[in-house]
Amino acid sequence: MDRLAITVKTLAPEDAPRWDAFVRACPQATFFHLSAWQQITEQIFRHRSFFLYAERAGEIVGVLPLAEVKSRLFGHALTSLPFCVYGGVAASADSEAEALAALEAEADALARKLGVQHLEYRNLNPRHPDWPHQELYVTFRKAILPEVEDNMLAIPRKQRAMVRKGIKNGLVSHVDTDVERFFAVYADNVLRHGTPALPRRFFQCLKNTFGDDCEVLTVTDGSGKVLSSVLSFYFRDEVLPYYAGDALAARDVAANDFKYWELMRRACERGYKVFDYGRSKVGTGPYSFKKNWGFEPQPLSYEYQLYKRDSVPQNNPMNPKYRLFIAMWKRLPVGVANAIGPHIVRNLG
Repeated sequence: MDRLAITVKTLAPEDAPRWDAFVRACPQATFFHLSAWQQITEQIFRHRSFFLYAERAGEIVGVLPLAEVKSRLFGHALTSLPFCVYGGVAASADSEAEALAALEAEADALARKLGVQHLEYRNLNPRHPDWPHQELYVTFRKAILPEVEDNMLAIPRKQRAMVRKGIKNGLVSHVDTDVERFFAVYADNVLRHGTPALPRRFFQCLKNTFGDDCEVLTVTDGSGKVLSSVLSFYFRDEVLPYYAGDALAARDVAANDFKYWELMRRACERGYKVFDYGRSKVGTGPYSFKKNWGFEPQPLSYEYQLYKRDSVPQNNPMNPKYRLFIAMWKRLPVGVANAIGPHIVRNLG
């Protein structure tokens, strides 16, 4: 008997519960495949979104979230998904090849209709090794051991010493109910690195949208002075520290090291199984920091279809053409940078 054909449809509000049920059950899917990213992308960043799903006999067998980013500075793209480190097609095992083909064919047709310069898939694993691809990014993922002390002992000796330094300095971790303390250190941190900050309302929107699955952990000294903070996502059995910031004083007391240990410790005690340290650019400070924790880099397979480009775009701080901009940005007062930054960063994604 022939298998029923797959059809591709666009997500409607009433389909969101079915979409999310599929995402939570599909091993290929990630936190960034959840339907809520459509509203966040459209309301906060004003990018048109196209959340496609493949269906067979009334059952979802694959999803592909896409958004159009159109910028005079950075070009015109269709991406899965801006501001998300993972994306691309997530499909059920028994329909993977068919769902992948159907969804990517629909995305290709949509990209041509929109007239974009390129289509980008932010895959965790390779799908099309022969396509143009980006080799700049890796991710770091590692199992959380069942016992807290075993996780401490799994940290390489020198890095473990930094964690213990933070503990000896009397640092304290707090789960915040809002994003205020987080945003203050985050915005100051990215300014020092010469990059625009995302808007405060984006982080508040994440907290409002995902509820307990979006958590802010802030580290202070014994007097309550804020030193470091991280906004993390929880998905299935994983914790994903995603946005972070540190005050200048954090380095002297190992607050950054203490922060990630506290996040790991708390996740262990709550029964989470995977610590996803997230994306970093090869050869950068964050890349080295994560390796020092004993995490091994896993290359991310960012694959492209090029329509009006000859090569993969390099819209990132590693591109030499942005050096002058970065140097100038570092000199701005934080209030000015926070006012201007969201208008620039919305187009970077």
